[in-house]
Amino acid sequence: MREELAPHVHDINRALGNKVSEQEIERELSSYLNVYRVSLDTAKRSIVKKHGGNPATLAVGVSKTIRELVPGEQSVNLLARVVAVYEKEVTPQGQETKTILSGILGDATATVPFTAWEPLPTPLAKGDVIRVQNAYTKEYRGQVQLNFGVRTAVGKEAPDALPEFKPGPGQPYVSKPTPVRVVDLREGASNVAVTARILAIERREVEVDGNPKAVFSGILADETGKTQFSAWKDFDLKAEEVVRIEGAYVKSWRGIPQISFDERATITRLKSDLLPPASVLNASPRMWIEDLAERGGGADVTLRGILIDLREGSGLVYRCPECRRVLRKGACRLHGEVKGEPDLRVKAVLDDGSGAVTAVFDRELTEALLDKTLDACIAAAKEAMSTDIVRDELADVLVAQPIEVRGNVTSDDYGLMMIVESAKMLKVDVQAEAREMLEGLEGPA
Repeated sequence: MREELAPHVHDINRALGNKVSEQEIERELSSYLNVYRVSLDTAKRSIVKKHGGNPATLAVGVSKTIRELVPGEQSVNLLARVVAVYEKEVTPQGQETKTILSGILGDATATVPFTAWEPLPTPLAKGDVIRVQNAYTKEYRGQVQLNFGVRTAVGKEAPDALPEFKPGPGQPYVSKPTPVRVVDLREGASNVAVTARILAIERREVEVDGNPKAVFSGILADETGKTQFSAWKDFDLKAEEVVRIEGAYVKSWRGIPQISFDERATITRLKSDLLPPASVLNASPRMWIEDLAERGGGADVTLRGILIDLREGSGLVYRCPECRRVLRKGACRLHGEVKGEPDLRVKAVLDDGSGAVTAVFDRELTEALLDKTLDACIAAAKEAMSTDIVRDELADVLVAQPIEVRGNVTSDDYGLMMIVESAKMLKVDVQAEAREMLEGLEGPA
């Protein structure tokens, strides 16, 4: 196992500019793979992002099955059989017409469409088993597509190097899906099966390759949590119904796992009493920041913790009337010097004993927490000739105080952030509660 991971440890180290020891990288990589059970590609990208690097600089491809492929991977390796192959002519914008190779690849888990944008060293034929290195993936019409570029190497293998792909009845693209709960969804998972109640759904038009296409988006939930979904085919889904979705894959938006599925998926309607009613599932689940950090975020969750600090930009701020960005010294970074419009906000660090998140409160919530209107804050700032008085008053009210907040938690290179939708101050010992929870997880000494 250690020898197998060595090239990936070196790859991560190189992407981080040798700023982290290989021993530390190996320990973290092993933890992601063996404890959190995420894919090698997801683990590598997560470690690079955690230490401030750019995952796009990773160069060593990850060997995968086709079922594990997700859009946006920069370098993947796989062993596959050519299910279909054909030539076609394309005319890239601003370039001459060229002949490219397209088709379908399959392995024991699934099939995937592919496009070779550069000439291959040897011609491909139906039935050939090939080893692909440093290919990349994109999303095309809601599906994963494999692309061969200038860095991609393609070589032929013996015909018996890979079992023949034999799809089941009515399932030409995927093998048996993996059942998962909503709380267990992770970016990069594919061919999953989720049983959930549709809480909301709407139809919207998007543009794909210059043509309008309908996509059906909404929210679904089970007893463990809620998530957004996108259906790239009209399955005639209705709010309130319980369905089993098989053959979906998991993407993420700013770290929040989301389900996507298309015509390759199978939808089965189930009895309504299989899950709690929508009124129950619409409740916001209580979560711990440590779990959200491992997942990458969460939709409509509740956190309890201590507000341990106010970040810069809290209190009375002035926004650009054009783009609503907060002004710095009377100027917007996009529109220059403008007459700012006053606003109130809080950017606080919330700690629940397992981790920390930046919690952002809008004007309405800030007024409620401060028990003072925006106009009153402006008047106080004018009297003191400084906006610091508002920030200081917020610090007196909020810092070191227990609070419960609800909202979406997103993540980026700077960590976790919650856009708070509702909040209430608590009279409980959150730290003692956190210690009790953590002790329960660890078990007896």
